[in-house]
This record gives sequence, C-alpha cells and structure tokens, in this order.
Amino acid sequence: MYKFFLKRFFDIVFSFTLITVLCLPLLLAALLVRIKLGSPVLFKQKRPGKNEKIFTLYKFRTMNDKRDENGELLPDEVRLTKFGKLLRSTSVDELPELINILKGDMSFIGPRPLLVKYLPLYNERQKKRHSVRPGLTGLAQVMGRNAIGWEERFEYDVTYAESISFAGDVKILFKTVFAVLKREGISSATSATMEEFKGSPATEKTNL
Repeated sequence: MYKFFLKRFFDIVFSFTLITVLCLPLLLAALLVRIKLGSPVLFKQKRPGKNEKIFTLYKFRTMNDKRDENGELLPDEVRLTKFGKLLRSTSVDELPELINILKGDMSFIGPRPLLVKYLPLYNERQKKRHSVRPGLTGLAQVMGRNAIGWEERFEYDVTYAESISFAGDVKILFKTVFAVLKREGISSATSATMEEFKGSPATEKTNL
C-alpha cells in the first residue's frame, strides 16, 4: 500500500507544501545565484527516472562558465565557486527538485538520479535502482553520499528499491537532516563531486 499509493500521495502533499512555504527563500536563493554566478539560474539536465524514463532535473546553478583558451569548460573543481560550495554543502542547490517531485519525476526518498550516459554501463543488479522513482535523498546519501564508491553506492540503491517501507523512509529523512547539518560526504576523496562511473568489473553492457 505504501510503496504504490501512499508514498506518491505524501510526495505530492509535502512537495506542494514546501514549495509554498519556501517560496520567498527560493526566490532569494535564485536572486543570489543570478548575482554571483550569472544566468541561467537553474541548472537543467536530462536524467533517467523510474523505468529509465528520461526527465529534466532542476537544480540551482553552482558553477561558473569559465573556459580555457580552446573554449573548453574548465574542470568542475575550478568552476565550483565558494558560493557554489556553500549551496552544495547546505543542499540548497537541490531545492528546485521539489518541482520534479511534484511533477512525479522524483520522490523525496529514492536512489539519486544519475547521468543518462551511465545507463548502458549498469549490470543487471544495478539496473534495479531504476525500478523506483529517484529521490531528493536516499539510503546511499545517508550512508556516505559522494564519499563512498560506486559499487557500495549502487548496492545501497538496490537494497532500498527492494525494501521500500514507510519506517525506512522516515529513518532516511531524519538521517538526511543530520547529514546536511554535518556537511559530510559532499565530495569524493579525489573529486569536487563524484568521479565518473565507467562501469563495474562484471558489467554487461547493453549496447554491445
């Protein structure tokens, strides 16, 4: 009952409520992004959702558009400003995803939506992370966020997808609050965000 009906009902009610309550803070954040980083204010990117259906993810922009002499964008760690790091460490950059939740692209709790280019790289078990809606936060986020490796992260995602429950979602939600307050796991050990996923050792690529 919860997995198929109540979870979506709660997503609609709480996302609408939060968008309404946070309307002014969201506008203020958007104004600061426009002043400090320029336009567009929102970062938009195609991501795979439930059953690998592609949707447009919304986040506040956290990087500038600085390029090298060849016109290529500089590495993430160079373009990620102090203000952008603040937005990420406080998870304020994620707030526009409330729109995705209200639309039904996402849920409050679920595996984080990753890049479309990763889809052919998942093995059969890892693909199960797409059997549910992606989330604003999830089990992998409260167990280490970007500080854990891809294999461990995907295992947490699949574990969540196979055992969704109301009690589990509430537990993840509370752990997320503490994780945000502690500002841990924002970056991996070697990257400003997370290293690129290049496939697991046992991956059977679907595009071969």
